[in-house]
Parts: sequence; structure tokens; C-alpha cells
Amino acid sequence: MNILASARIAVRALRVNKLRSILTMLGIIIGVGAVIAMVAVGSGAQARVAEQIQSLGSNLMVILSGSTTSGGIRMGHGTQLTITEEDAWAIQREVPSVQVAAPSMRGTGQVVYGNLNWSTVLQGVTPEYFEARDWPLVTGKPLTQEDFEGATKVAVVGQTVAQNLFGDSDPLGQVIRIKKVPFTIIGVLDRKGQSTWGQDQDDVILIPLSTAKKKVLGVSQANARSVGAISVKIREAEQMKEAEGQIRDLLRQRHRLQPYQDDDFWLRNLSEVLQTQEESSQVLTLLLAAIASVSLVVGGIGIMNIMLVSVTERTREIGLRMAVGARGRDILTQFLVEAITLSLIGGVIGVGMGLAGSYAIAYFAEWDTLIDPQTVALAFVFSAAVGVFFGFYPARKASRLDPIEALRYE
Repeated sequence: MNILASARIAVRALRVNKLRSILTMLGIIIGVGAVIAMVAVGSGAQARVAEQIQSLGSNLMVILSGSTTSGGIRMGHGTQLTITEEDAWAIQREVPSVQVAAPSMRGTGQVVYGNLNWSTVLQGVTPEYFEARDWPLVTGKPLTQEDFEGATKVAVVGQTVAQNLFGDSDPLGQVIRIKKVPFTIIGVLDRKGQSTWGQDQDDVILIPLSTAKKKVLGVSQANARSVGAISVKIREAEQMKEAEGQIRDLLRQRHRLQPYQDDDFWLRNLSEVLQTQEESSQVLTLLLAAIASVSLVVGGIGIMNIMLVSVTERTREIGLRMAVGARGRDILTQFLVEAITLSLIGGVIGVGMGLAGSYAIAYFAEWDTLIDPQTVALAFVFSAAVGVFFGFYPARKASRLDPIEALRYE
């Protein structure tokens, strides 16, 4: 008996008991659908983390000022401005793996345009900031070295600010007032979206660092050259760890820190932090897939149960087939094909339900999902493997029946 004939007999046997066959396939359908949907949800989360990593800037480190202590109370990072513009230029000049270092100052303020106003983040930056953050413009031009040296009153705005102040109008050339100081908009930044900690990166206005110090945010009384942060872009991802050590050694040397003294700055490797988040989302995806796979195992047990019942019900049929010349392997093949057919039909329906479920989650829950064709294929193949694994024992039991005893079975 060939495989095709066995498949025809298997389909005929399944059609005799339609309801039982459907209920048997239900576990496989739910299992395959759940695996595809859950992996799509997890993959969507991974893609979102990767997008956030890219939005911050590739191979990025951030150096923040240190903390101050008052009355035994440590005030936290950035409360004492310990890093300077010269530190940034020294890092860019003396650390070979550094592509660019961009000092900056941060603050908040109310921005006014006509009868509209908006509270936003103000960043005093240098021209290197755009390269460090991989932040292109959609229109206009970025800040230049001439703007930095001349402390010009020009600004580059983020998408959120542009939308709230200008709507669909073109902001280029418009004059806004930042803390009562007029600024001319010369560019609009490309959209970055939210960071991993939920901050809207597009809700920002960039102005020359020198202008920010002299006319908007002010300067430290102790050191007029101090800055709040330095964004450092490393040339290659493989050099991040080495560059981190070199930057720390250079800053400690420049700040004349003794070996027993703690750093008076905070060096944060954002790529490592976000890579950890990406690995966590991968673990989440595997966990969701493992939980969903339990349904496949339950479905397989259901197939084994029904196939054992089927062997018992068709004992006389098996005896009759053996009596007219069917061999044990023919009976084995027949029942094994029947179990695999149940799994494959359930797998096909499950794939359809999984794809539909993924799109439904994306639409109704507004959650990013990403369907991987390899996952779909793997879930389908796994459903066939479940049929082979759980169908083998009942098929083997049927093939070992004694023909005479089978014919006598009532």
C-alpha cells in the first residue's frame, strides 16, 4: 500500500467522524496559531527596541557631569558641572576611536510664536551634535561653526515643536521667542520618536551652545566653559569598550583625580544599556513561544488519545485487512498517515488563525507585530512532527495486532 492510498483511506476515516476530527485538531490549531501570534508580538517588541537604539544614534556614549554633596546629601548626577567644552575637544583629539565629541547644555523654557506658546526642551549644542546623534534634517540647514563662534540667534526645531507652533505651515524663516529672546528657525529635524525611557525626542529646540550660555540658559559662575553633557560617537561598535576605558583615563587625568578618588563624571555606554533591553525582549519572545508550544503538546496528546480509540473501534477492520494480505507496515503507515493528516490540516488552519490573530493584535491593541516567515514554517513543520511523534504509538499498536484475535474482537 503506497502513501497516496493510505492518505485517501485516512481522509475517508476522518470524514466518517467529522466532529471528533475537528475537536482533535483543535489543540493543534490553537497551538500553531498561538505560537505564530506570540512570536509576532515578541518580534515586534524586539524591532521596536532596535528602532529606539537606532534613534539614539549608533555607537553612542554620553558623559554627564558629576554630583555635588551638601551636608552629607549626594544630589545626583549633573548637579555639579565638572566637564567642559575643552574636555570634549580633548576626547575628540586624543582618543583614536572617537569619531566626534559634542558638548551640550540642556534646559527647559517657554517658546512663543504669535499667539501660540509651547513648553519644550532647549539644547545648546555644537555642529558636531548632529553627527554624534545621527540626526539629519528634513528641511533647512543645521547649525554651523559660524553660528557657534558668533553666538547667533538661530534655532533648529524638532517635529513636535514644529507641529504645535506652526501646524501645517512652513516654520523656516519664522521668528520665535525663547525666554523673550528672538530666534530665527533655520531647520527642522527629522523624526526620532520616543526613547526607551518614554521621552519624546522630537520635543526639542537646538540652538548654538554659545548662544544658550550667553542669552538663554546662563553659565556656571565657577566655570563659564562647563557643559552638562558630552555626546561621543565611536567609529566602530567593536571599539566601544576600549574607547570607554581610554575616555575615562583621559578625563581623570585632565581633572587631576588621584587613584583613591571617585570619578567626578558619569560615563554611560548607551549601546550596552539598550543591548541589554534587546536581549530581554528576545528572552520574552522565547518565553511566549514556549508557553504557546504547550498547546501543541496538548494537541498531540489529544491526537494520541483519539488514535488509540480509533484502533480499538477498528480492530475487526484491521484484522480483516491483515487476513487479505495487508502487512504490519501497511497498517502502521495507514494509521501514521491518519495522525499526520490530522496534524497537517490543523497546522494549516492554525497558520491562518495565527496570521489573523497577529494582524488583529496590531490593529486593535496598537501593538507592533512582526511576522517572520521562518516562524510560520517552523510552527507548521512542528505540527507535522507532533503528528508523527504522538501518532506512532497507536499506529504501532495497530500494526502488531494478531489477525485472528482481531477478527474475533467484539
